[in-house]
Amino acid sequence: MLHLDGGSHSGSGTIVRFGVALAALAGQELEITNIRAKRDQPGLRPQHLAAVKAVAELVQGSLEGGAVGSRELCFRPGPLPAGVTYHWDIGTAGSTTMLALAILPVAVFASGPCTFRLSGGLFQDFAPSAFHFQHALLPLLRRMGLKADLHILRPGYVPTGGGSIEMEVEPVSGHLKPLRLIDPVRDLRFWGISLASRLGERKVAQRMASSCQQVLAQRRLRAEIRTLDDDTALQAGAGLAVFAEGPGTMIGADRAGALRRSAESIGRSVAHALLEDLDSGAAVDRHLADQLVIFAALAEGTSEFLIPTATDHVQTNGWLVETILGARTQIEGRLLRIQGVGYERRA
Repeated sequence: MLHLDGGSHSGSGTIVRFGVALAALAGQELEITNIRAKRDQPGLRPQHLAAVKAVAELVQGSLEGGAVGSRELCFRPGPLPAGVTYHWDIGTAGSTTMLALAILPVAVFASGPCTFRLSGGLFQDFAPSAFHFQHALLPLLRRMGLKADLHILRPGYVPTGGGSIEMEVEPVSGHLKPLRLIDPVRDLRFWGISLASRLGERKVAQRMASSCQQVLAQRRLRAEIRTLDDDTALQAGAGLAVFAEGPGTMIGADRAGALRRSAESIGRSVAHALLEDLDSGAAVDRHLADQLVIFAALAEGTSEFLIPTATDHVQTNGWLVETILGARTQIEGRLLRIQGVGYERRA
């Protein structure tokens, strides 16, 4: 049985979510202790528990220690799934995109198409938004041969949650292909989506978009930001995502609304985050930098990315793919190189 110290590297839920997903692919029994040791509330939170339970259900595996607050767990995987349809509800405003990230590597190596309906939060701090998942991560994964789509059915925010997404995943044919993004192109398209729920009278979507555009305009950058006013969410909320996209570049930045956080401050914050990653000379943003590690490690061949910085999540995911899959990672300055294992579906 493989043992992971959940207090290593980032000491975060990343070790739990991706550790269990990679163990499922490897057919490796896994024990994780000191779960989320470096977080204010150590142990499993509802969103982490939902992720490990989902992976265990997908592969007909067993899970010990699966309770909110648990500091350790033991996972024994079963076979990879055939085509399935599942609905999982986190039960809180926990991130549906983080749940989707945990099950996606497993689903892509299923023997048939998979459809997942996931309920919880879609826009909150400390997690990539559904917009970023849709328009930044999935387009790059498609270049690697991973066919998946994500649809927003209803927005969900902190603290109520109640949002819903649907993800459809086709099984990969053969191996995932490596991805190289090392030559950023400066002739970029800037665009975004500004969403506000039950805030139409205050024109929150329009104000977020306008303040973001004003910051970018100071650099002579023009962004086309589509505004959406929604009345289906269970509570008022907002989210803004902006992207700089080109043949060799995918950089996104996003932020959710929060109590006493003005629409204008959200717009400015997103614009500055986008420009910070862009000015670093990176080809992918700070969130893609760690998310892509998992899929590059599964691919056949060497992937290379210019990243803004080697965050603790980049280093954590590098440690996980080396430990569980036997992939090799290397960071030279801002160049991240991953030698994939050419993973093939196991029985």
